[in-house]
Amino acid sequence: MRHGKKVNHLGRKKAHRTAMLANMACSLIEHKRINTTVAKAKALKVFVEPIITKAKAENNQTTEKGTHNRRVAFSRLRDKNAVTELFSTVSEKVADRQGGYTRIIKLGNRLGDNADMAMIELVDFNELYNADKPKAKKTRRKKKSSAPEVAAPEVVAEETVAEAPAEAAEDVKEDEANDKQ
Repeated sequence: MRHGKKVNHLGRKKAHRTAMLANMACSLIEHKRINTTVAKAKALKVFVEPIITKAKAENNQTTEKGTHNRRVAFSRLRDKNAVTELFSTVSEKVADRQGGYTRIIKLGNRLGDNADMAMIELVDFNELYNADKPKAKKTRRKKKSSAPEVAAPEVVAEETVAEAPAEAAEDVKEDEANDKQ
């Protein structure tokens, strides 16, 4: 039974598992999407999202906290280029997002061993999904007013007046054409 066991061991010892997840996280940050098995993608999501949150929080805090967050991210990722990319490009893109920085899309089964495959990607870097959706505006809930809203009366008379002379002008032109013949 799995009572109280929250970590998927992925068939590896702890050192191997953390090294593999660090390498996968660096690849995800660098390439913005990677293909892997579903189990590894789920484990990677749990591994990388707190690091992205720390990178996002660096912009909102003092330099001491920012330095600490960079050091924590470096201790997890172990790659200076990935940490630089994370704290510059990725943190700017996800600044307004509350969480859920990654998306897992299942791809089917691998031909060799029939393993479930998935693509894990950073949500804000996918142009296909984000192209049709406009940026969501931050809105506050409005208090309901006690007075009912009154709809403004529609102006219909102007449209009919504007159309009538045009139709009359066409009738006059037709009459003139018939008179000439």
